[in-house]
Amino acid sequence: MARRMVLVAAVLTALALAAAGYGALLYMTAVPGEPHRGVLPPLTAEEIALAASLKRHIAAIAAREHNVAHYDELEKVARYLEATLVSLGYAVGRQEFPADGKTVRNIDATIEPAAPASDPEVIVVGAHYDSARGTPGANDNASGVAAVLELARLLRGLDSNGKRIRLVLFVNEERPYFRTEAMGSLNYARALAARNERVVAMYSLETIGFYSSEPNSQRYPAPFGLLFPARGDFVAFVGLMGSRALVRKTVRSFRSHTAFPSIGGVAPGSVPGIAWSDHWAFADQGFAALMVTDTAPFRYPHYHQPSDTPDKVDDENLARVVKGIERVIRDLVRS
Repeated sequence: MARRMVLVAAVLTALALAAAGYGALLYMTAVPGEPHRGVLPPLTAEEIALAASLKRHIAAIAAREHNVAHYDELEKVARYLEATLVSLGYAVGRQEFPADGKTVRNIDATIEPAAPASDPEVIVVGAHYDSARGTPGANDNASGVAAVLELARLLRGLDSNGKRIRLVLFVNEERPYFRTEAMGSLNYARALAARNERVVAMYSLETIGFYSSEPNSQRYPAPFGLLFPARGDFVAFVGLMGSRALVRKTVRSFRSHTAFPSIGGVAPGSVPGIAWSDHWAFADQGFAALMVTDTAPFRYPHYHQPSDTPDKVDDENLARVVKGIERVIRDLVRS
C-alpha cells in the first residue's frame, strides 16, 4: 500500500511538472493573430523594386569579408552605408571607439519628431554590418543592413507622431567582440541609457534573407520543435523574457497586414540562439528589444561559411519581410 502511494505521488508529481513545463512553453510562444499559410501573393510593383534595391545593397556590402581583421574592407562598407544615407537626405551620425588598435564606428540616421519634445519615446531599428571571420556575410548580415537602408528610404519624411526613430548600423557584433566592451550595439545602447533616452522598442534585423519550403529545412533548440513548423519558410520575432509585450505587439501588427509566414516568442538567454544578436545589448540596458531573423544557423546551411555569398539571399521574400517591418514601425509610431 505504501509503495503504491509513493508511485501515485511520483506520477502526480511528474504530471504536474510536465503541465507546468508545457504551460511555461505556451507562455513563451503564444502570440496574437494567425500566421499566413498557403501560397504567397504576387509581389507588388513596389516590392519588385524593393527586391532589386536590396539585392544591389547586399552585393556591395558582401563583396568581401569585412571586419576589424579586414579593416580596409570594413571601412569601405562603412563609407558605402554613410554615402547611401546621405543620398537619402539624412544627416549621418558616428559613434567611434577603439577595437584592437583600430578606430571603428557605429553609424546612424535619425527621424526626429516634427514637434520637438524634451523626452520623446525612441524606436531603434538596427543591424550589424561587420561579417564573421572567414565569410563575406551576405545573409549574415548584409541582408539586415540592406533592410535598414531601405527602411530609411521608405520611412523618409515620416510624421513620427512625437517619437524619435533611430536607424543604426552597428559594428563588431560578431566574435571576438560579441558581449565585450568593443561590441558596437553595446556601446550604442549604453550611450542611449546614459542620456536617459526612452527606448520603447528596439528591432535587431539579423540574418533575414534565407527561406526554404523544403520539408525538415528548419531546426530548433529543444523543446521548441514541438510547437513550430518544420519548414524554414517563415520570419521569426524573438526576444528575451523581459520583451514579451513588445514581441506580442510586433507579431500582432505584422500578421495583421503582411501575408508572410511568421512565428514569435520569448525565452531565457540560456536557450541557444535567443540572445545571439544586437537586441541582447539593449535588453542588457533594460530596454524592450527583439530580433527579427530567419533563425540563422537553425536553417541557413551557409551560416558563417565562405559560401555566405549574395546569390544565397532570397531577394523577393526579403522584400516581403522588409515591407512588413515598415508597416510594423508605422503602426508603432501611431500607437
